[in-house]
Formats: sequence, structure tokens, C-alpha cells
Amino acid sequence: MQSMSTALNGLSPYPVVQAPMAGGASCPPLAAAVCEAGGLGFLAGGYKTADGMYQEIKQLRALTRRAFGVNLFMPQTGYVDPAAVETYRGQLAGEASWYQVSLAAEDIMGTCDDGYEAKLAILLEDPVPVVSFTFGCPSSAVVASLRKAGTHSVVTVTSVEEARAAQEAGADSVCVQGVEAGGHQGTHRDDPQADGTAAVGLLALVAQVREAVALPIVAAGGLMRGSQIAALLAAGAEAAQLGTAFLACPESGAHPLHKKALTDPLFVRTELTRAFSGRPARGLVNRFMREHGPYAPAAYPQVHHMTSGLRKAAAAAGDPQGMALWAGQGHRLARTLPAGELVEVLAAELAEAQSALKVLQMRSAS
Repeated sequence: MQSMSTALNGLSPYPVVQAPMAGGASCPPLAAAVCEAGGLGFLAGGYKTADGMYQEIKQLRALTRRAFGVNLFMPQTGYVDPAAVETYRGQLAGEASWYQVSLAAEDIMGTCDDGYEAKLAILLEDPVPVVSFTFGCPSSAVVASLRKAGTHSVVTVTSVEEARAAQEAGADSVCVQGVEAGGHQGTHRDDPQADGTAAVGLLALVAQVREAVALPIVAAGGLMRGSQIAALLAAGAEAAQLGTAFLACPESGAHPLHKKALTDPLFVRTELTRAFSGRPARGLVNRFMREHGPYAPAAYPQVHHMTSGLRKAAAAAGDPQGMALWAGQGHRLARTLPAGELVEVLAAELAEAQSALKVLQMRSAS
């Protein structure tokens, strides 16, 4: 079976990466289980304090001695219209009344960097094997500092242009994210006019990036089966990153209602929406998304902070119709297996698919 030796310096026996799902789904028990089974587990640094991130790193190190990764959100520097944010606050007044919560009392217009510098300082002082970046590309100086510390850097990209920027910055790998992916699209710049229709599917994007840059590719977007991983490896990727597939695992920190919704017939499809965070993100279509998605402004992370209390209140009330149910397009294929077992199943499916491909190649050559 193909290993990850080329892409990530032999850090993981299997080319299976557990996506760093911010918001609680990615946690030390999940990452440890993936690592112990031969995959590469990830912690999500996003939405945590620097100390909170560090505490999770210590917890994970106590659970496994294998390599793992940590994901950081790049600071957001684009202009956000305060008037548009306040208009959306008014749009959500009924939700706040229904759930009996306030709409982010803190100064949400000033919360844009997610503690990036403090988190980066910790990761340079006490290095981890892999650090990935989302919502932008780090500077060449940051990448060089990480490399000097012995850390492999991965930049999430959604286009050829972003992949080229990552290569120019000196990144070690790129995580190529197709439009099928659940959660936020990792675009480097959020176009206020973007609605997802111009986004590229994973298989086509991997082929485009493969021809444009000379960096190892980790493919991400709607992957749920080992046979899909095999197809991406054949297309030029060297590993596959799966999020929704691990979301349903018992070790996942996702809310039980979120896990159940993945295969609930009530939720039949996914869409990209700004409703919950102000940035395009793919989730299961529910009432909140239908009612508020058309009016949500391009304002991340301001909208994320504004709706935080609403989402927590909906979860506490047992109401998935008010929650952000992030999920990729393959969500109906979710399996409620322990994370370690899921890695083994994916690896077996991958090996079977690769064997079948070899048989076909031999037949065509004879």
C-alpha cells in the first residue's frame, strides 16, 4: 500500500489524514485514535485561545507518541462593512428572542486574528510534526522558521493560484480542497460576491494543481471511502484528508445531534452558506440556513461570533434546525465506527481498490 513518506516525511503509515475540524469535533481522543491506527491525526487551533490549543497538544502527547498535526487560521484582513453586520444582527433578532440569548455582546468587529501570533509562537517554541494553515498563506519567513524547528508546513488551497502562492512561500505540501468539502472553504481571500458556483470539484482541482506546482498534494473534499482515496492517489495526490467521515466516530467531539444528522433522512443535501459565520461553508440544509443564508453578509469572523450563542442555545435545546451542521457532500456515507477501526477499514478499502486497478492495468497491457 502507498505510504505518506513522500508527502509528509514518513510521519504516517497510511495516506489517511483526519481533518482539523474546528469547533470541537477535532479533539485529542479522536486525533490519538487516528494516529495509533496509522493515520495522521489533527488538532484544530481555530477558535481556541493559545493556551487552550497548547493544553490540547499536551493531552494528545499523553495519548500517543506518533506524529500529529495542528491547524491554524490565518488572520483575516479584508474589509467588513459594519452596517451590513448590524443589519444581519437585526435579521437574527427573532432567533435571539426564541432561544433567549444575546447576539454577541463583545466587540465582534475587532476579533479577526484568532490569536495567530501567540499560537504560532507556541508552535515554534515547542514544535509539533505538522502545522497546516487555513484561510490564507503564511509568509516565507514563518514557513522557514517552522522548517528550522523541524515542522512540516501544509497550506490549504482551493485554486491553482493559491497553490502557486503556497509554493512561492516555501510550503512543504498543499492541502487541495474541493468544493465538495464540509465546513469552511479555505479560500485565501473571501470574495463578497462568491457563492460557490465557481468553485472546482476535487478530482479536477487535484489534476490542475498537480500540473501547476511541484508540491506534494493532500486531497480533501467529500471523501468517505477508501476507493475514493485510491482514485485521488491515482490522480496525483499523495494523501487524502477526511473530515465528515471522522465526524460520526464516537471519539469525535461533535454534538450528538450533529452526528445523528449526517444520516438522518430529514437532512437530504448540503449547501454552501454564510448564514452561521459570514464565510462560505458547507453544511446540511436546515431551517436556519434556509431562512438566513440569503441575507448573511461577507463578514468573517464577525458573523461567527455573533451567532455563537444562538448555535450553542439550539444545541442545548436539542434543536438541530438552529445548529451549524457542517458536512461534506458524502455525508450519507458516514459510518459510526471507532476512529481507529475506521482508519483500518479505509486502508483495507484503499488496498483493495489499488489491487483492482493493478489487475486492470495488467490486462490492458497484455
